[in-house]
Amino acid sequence: MSIEKQKKRVSPTDIDKDHICTLELFNDDYHSFDYVIESLIEICELDSIQAIQCTYLVHYKGKCDVKRGSKPYLLPMRRALSKRDLRAVIK
Repeated sequence: MSIEKQKKRVSPTDIDKDHICTLELFNDDYHSFDYVIESLIEICELDSIQAIQCTYLVHYKGKCDVKRGSKPYLLPMRRALSKRDLRAVIK
């Protein structure tokens, strides 16, 4: 496969230090803890302990910073969380 055909993946190391964004997840009272934990593991590539901690923070504080990086890096994650009916924003 030629290099031109390879799909370039945006990584967190492609961050412009002046434009670091945060992916925030908000509480919704509809989805189970297991559903949110599973979504964070699959979409945001968190390990299980991080996903559990984020889920508890979302539950008790109302929101949690899930991931940091450039906007192009975080945008697919926000869209995927939204497709699972989880409310997330990039700030």
